[in-house]
Parts: sequence; C-alpha cells; structure tokens
Amino acid sequence: MTRLKLFLLLLSITVIFMGCCLPSQALASQADRLILSGAVYNAQGKPVKEVDIEVLVNGKTVTPLGKDESIKSGSNGAFSAQFSLSAGTLPSAKVELKGQKPSWEPIAPTTLKIIDAGTDAKGDRLFNISQIVSLKRAVSPAFWFATIILVGVYVVISFEWMHRTLAALLAAALILFITYTLGSYDKSYYILSFEDAMAAVDLNVIFLLLGMMIFVGVLKRTGMFQFLAYKAYAWARGNVFILSFVLQFLTAVISAFLDNVTTMLLVIPVTIEIALTLKVHPLTFLIPQAFASNVGGTATLIGDPPNILIGSYTGLTFGQFVSNLTLICLLSLIVSCFYFLWWHKKEYMKADVGDVEKTIALLREQYKITDRKLMIQGLVILGFTILLFALHGFLHMQVAVAALIGSLLLLAISRVDIVEMLEREVEWPSLMFFIGLFVVIAAAESTGLIQQIANVVLQASQGNLTIAVIMILWVSAIASAFIDNIPFTATMLPIVLFLSESFGLPRDNVLWWSLSLGACLGGNGTMIGASANVVTVGMAEKAGYKISFVEYMKMCWWPMIITVTMCMVYLLIAY
Repeated sequence: MTRLKLFLLLLSITVIFMGCCLPSQALASQADRLILSGAVYNAQGKPVKEVDIEVLVNGKTVTPLGKDESIKSGSNGAFSAQFSLSAGTLPSAKVELKGQKPSWEPIAPTTLKIIDAGTDAKGDRLFNISQIVSLKRAVSPAFWFATIILVGVYVVISFEWMHRTLAALLAAALILFITYTLGSYDKSYYILSFEDAMAAVDLNVIFLLLGMMIFVGVLKRTGMFQFLAYKAYAWARGNVFILSFVLQFLTAVISAFLDNVTTMLLVIPVTIEIALTLKVHPLTFLIPQAFASNVGGTATLIGDPPNILIGSYTGLTFGQFVSNLTLICLLSLIVSCFYFLWWHKKEYMKADVGDVEKTIALLREQYKITDRKLMIQGLVILGFTILLFALHGFLHMQVAVAALIGSLLLLAISRVDIVEMLEREVEWPSLMFFIGLFVVIAAAESTGLIQQIANVVLQASQGNLTIAVIMILWVSAIASAFIDNIPFTATMLPIVLFLSESFGLPRDNVLWWSLSLGACLGGNGTMIGASANVVTVGMAEKAGYKISFVEYMKMCWWPMIITVTMCMVYLLIAY
C-alpha cells in the first residue's frame, strides 16, 4: 500500500511538471486566424488606391494584426490583412467588409464568404476570405471645387485676365489649400494630396521642353535661321508667290523638329524685313507661316506641345507619330499654302520686286552665318538627338533623356555658358505653366470630373468607333480654336484613354491621332488657338502691324475647316 501511494505521488508530480513545461499555446484555447485578401477596382476595371478598408465581425470592427490603422489598398488596388479571433468565432460569425475614399461612393457593408483552410503548426484554425470590390464615383463638394477651378483656368486664360502661368499655378495652389483645410475636417472636400500632385507632374514633358529650348538657344547664336530665310528669298528670285510658298514650307519643316513657338520667334524678324523690302504687308507672310508652323509641328512627337503631352501620356513613339501623321500633315500643308496664295494674291501682285540681285546681295550681307563651327556642332548633335528620338521606343528610353543628353552635350562641347542659357533662353514661365496645369488636371481626374466627361462622350458616340473618331476630332478642333490647345489636350488625355479602353483598342489607336490632329490643326482657326499664333500676332503688333481677332479669323478659319475635314476623311479611310 505504501508503494502504491508512493507511485501515485510520483505520477502526480510528473503530470504537474509536464503541464508546466508544455508550450502555453498547447494548453490555451486555440485561436481563429482570419486571412483577408482582395482588390478594389473602378467601373472600368482599373485599380483604385488608398481606399480605407474596414472588417466587421458580428457587427464590431476588428483590428488587423500588426496594424494600428485601417487597411488601405495599394497602387495596384490590392489589400491584405490578418486577424486573430477567439477560438470558435468562425465560421459561424457574420464577417462584413466596408470601405471609403473621398470622391467615391462608400462600400456598403458586404457579407463575406469564409473558407476553412485547416489548422496551422501552432494549432490555430485558419480561414481565408478573398473579395473583389467595385467602386463607383460620387459627386462630392470636391468634385464641384475641381470643376469650378478647371473651368476658371480656361476662362482666365482665354480672356487673358491673368498670365496663363499665374492662372495655372494659382489654381494648383488653391486645390492643395482646399485639400488641407476643408479636406482635413471633412473628407468630402478632399481633392488631391500633395504627393499625388507631385506625381502628376510629367517630368518627361518638362525636361523634353527644357532640352529643346537649350538647343534652340545655342543654334540661334549661329545666325542659321536668318540665313535660311535669306536663302528662301534667293530661291524665289523675286517671285513673291514662290517666296511665300517656300517660307511656309521652311517654317513647317523647322517646326517639325523644334518647338513651333520658338521657330516663329526666330523667323518673324527676318520675314518682316523681307516683306518691307518688297513693300508687302508683313502679315500676309507671317499669318501663313504661323499656320504652317502648326501644321508642320503636328507631324512629329516633338513638334507641337499637344503631341508632346500625348506622347508622354501614352508612350507612343516618335516613329509612330511620323508614320501616322506625316502624310496627312504634308497634304494639309500643300492645300493651306495654295489657299493663302489665293487669299493674298492681290497683295502679292502689288509687291515692288525692284533689283532682285541687289536685294539678294543686301540680304546675304545682313543675314549670314555668324559662327560656322558652332552651327556644325549644333547640327551634328541635333541629328544625333533626332536619331535617339526615332529609336527611343526600341531603346525603351524616354524622349526627355534624348533631349537632355543632346542639349547638355552641345553645351559641354560648345562651351556656351549654361547659366546664361538657363537665364535667357529657357522659357521658365512655360515650364511652370505645364507644372501647374498637370496638377489641375490631376485634381479633375481624382474627383471624377474627367470620367463624367468621358461617359458623356461615350454615350454620345453610342458605342460606335467611327462616331467617336469624328467627335474627338471636331470637338478638339473647335475647342482648340477658342481656348489654348495645351490645357485642352491635357484635359482630353484621360478621356481618350477611357474611350480607348472602352472600345478595347490597342495603345497605338486612331483616337489618339484624332486628338492630335484636332488639337493641333484646330488651333489655327483663331489668333488665340495656338501659342504660335499668339506670339506671331504679338510680335507683329510690336513692330506696328496690328490685326483684329475677326480679321485673323476671316483669314484662317476656312483653311482650318478644310484641313480638319481632310484629316477626318484620312482617319476614316486609313483606320
């Protein structure tokens, strides 16, 4: 009996010792571990980031493991989290998901389907939930603020109540101010975060323009552009009709590879000089040249700001722009040249040609190459840069890289003072205008305004691609005739992307060419439609040759309509 008691005592001690030594989780109740994953998309299937996700179990919010705040969807729309619940809670509990984001309709509590995934090594029961959520846009106060600010920018720029750079930057600052004041207290006023605003600035566009401005600033020192204008007169041999034709073609070709605004700044003084020599009103040469600069600039990725915006936004290559637009731009240029020859024929016939040889000799002396070495260096490196433009799709290199390496290499070789170049030749107001504009458009897109416009266009086109092509072309053309085509194009980019995706089109599709042709050529209709027009009229007025809005429109409206009609026929036949 004593031995039996001793055995029982030892057995009790052993059991107690083993119980103390076993891992605590083996004795504790098993937990239920919930693993949540999913993604948030909009109505078009594109991911929506920074959506606040909340999980409720039996009506009560549960906190995810390792997170002190709510779950947020990432840039790809995906979200994931793990939760530890009391043993036996699942799968009988009611698990719901809800979420919200400013300018979007909230996700109503949705009951989730729980999948039993077995037990892990620790003894916890595992349960999986996978959920795809679709969000719809909501019309919030932020939507109306973004709309009013965007329309306000257009109005201010169109009526020139304020410099366009100040208008764009003020609008961008106002958007951020509202976001971090009213938006901090009420998320329905939240328009755009500072981080998203900075991410919206397309540095590819900014640095491309910067590089090309440096190129032009160096090349203009050589006298090359003035020399070409003199050569145009020499080729015409006193024939004013041929001279006008050659000047238009020359301007178009230069504008295809350099900014068309800068091209006009370079050729206007020489054209005025030639016109005065012939005793012809300078605007009879200058207006056709401005028209030609816009047509020529349309043919390439770098020739006109709307194309730069389209190329950077879509990733379309230099070669794709050339192959799709050069033919119709060439035909449009020929037609517009002959139109202006007919329109100004009476003025041209009054020209006092005089002694052609003497005039040629005078112009040869006045407009000659001033730095041949610098000109050769500039042309060689410009050719290298254009080659990079042509190959940038193959090299997977942004066009801004090509522009920067070319322009900075030219500065290094030529030893031109970079400080002087940046101070005098780079149009910083234009670059800052683009920065402000990118933020304003991002706000319109973030609040759903762009999607609302795109939905209207899609409904109006009745799902027909042909109608969509015609609508984008003509809406772009007419709108660009009365408002600056740069902000208009920036606004249209996400709209055309939405339509392209709705029609299931590839990246290189006809809708982008419709936007390019409409925005670039439509800007020819009035003096305020394109920056080159504004520069031409301003410099002519400064020289004492003024033209009214109506007079300009009489001269250019119908050739604009003719060229856009040609583009419509081309697009419908070619695509």
